[in-house]
Amino acid sequence: MEENLYQNLFLKQFNQSDSIAYNQDFISNTSDYNFQLLDNAYRNTGRIYAKLKLAIENNKCQDETCAYELSEIKHLEQAPQTSLDFLTALTSELSITEDSNFDPNNNFKYTAANSVLTGKPGFSKSDGYNIYLDLLPGGAQQIVFIGPAFKEPLVINNTALGSLNKTGTSLVASTPDIDSEMNNLLTEVGIFSPDMVGENGQLTAGAKITEEYVIMNPDGTPDYEIIDIGNGKGRNTLKYDLDKIEKKVTPFINAEVAGLMSSEQDAVAAWNVYISKGTSVEEDDQMAQNANAGSSSWSYTEDLPLMQDKKVLFEKKYKEYFMNNYLKQFTTNQFPTVQADAAVFDLAEAKRAKAQKFIDDNNL
Repeated sequence: MEENLYQNLFLKQFNQSDSIAYNQDFISNTSDYNFQLLDNAYRNTGRIYAKLKLAIENNKCQDETCAYELSEIKHLEQAPQTSLDFLTALTSELSITEDSNFDPNNNFKYTAANSVLTGKPGFSKSDGYNIYLDLLPGGAQQIVFIGPAFKEPLVINNTALGSLNKTGTSLVASTPDIDSEMNNLLTEVGIFSPDMVGENGQLTAGAKITEEYVIMNPDGTPDYEIIDIGNGKGRNTLKYDLDKIEKKVTPFINAEVAGLMSSEQDAVAAWNVYISKGTSVEEDDQMAQNANAGSSSWSYTEDLPLMQDKKVLFEKKYKEYFMNNYLKQFTTNQFPTVQADAAVFDLAEAKRAKAQKFIDDNNL
């Protein structure tokens, strides 16, 4: 797992760096990216096709039904479309390695394969790389990547890739768009009134949690928290019943987590890139590279399928992530809706008045 992390981060840095443009050896030499993938794969198919046809016409099949020959002819006729479908699906899978929030704990060979397939500088035939597309008996096909980044050739079979896709599983785990999911969750948890949601489905700039969750005094007025803004001045901020809010949002969070768990590899990616560390999307965007869970990462080969204890931990940390990075901004330093209560005031005087009010309200 550590090798994947190191190699993926290295490949990402290498592919995004401009340094190769200043490498005189690279720019003075020819880079051959003509892998002739389809040409090499179909070079002998005409001869094979003709041989099968002759066997049928001359009654020299393997058996009297010519089942094998007819089947192989059918496979050869379908092969070009199969190759195009295979390469399209594979290219789509490998392109995930270029996502900004790609989890570097994925197998680094797929990042290298994408670099070869997309002709990145330093991944040409001249650099020791090559790709082979092989037509296999029975209509199957495989693609083979070789080169310095691969200790052993990377072999991907089209039937295996197709079966994975049908079950919703990928070679490369894509990291969910946590920012969009969390912002959508804010509008769904029921602590904001409908008029706080804009036409784009997101909370408006001035959105506030409904008064139902504001802590009130016995007389029905808000129980403000006084904050010091300096120079002996203060102002009121709303206090929220965080326990009540958590009870309200928890069922929605659990439902969201259940949806994520329908694709456990995506949940692992979300854990590794965001949830485990508890950092916000904004914090990750400011880093030179996407942060990752490091030693607390979950492995795609060792931790899938996820055990129950990890599912419980994921749900707990997902809730913390939502509360700390998305909901907290609406429960912290929120000014009163009553204009008079939102004014700046003398801090010492306000504290005395608040203490006296507490004494009066509680008959002390």
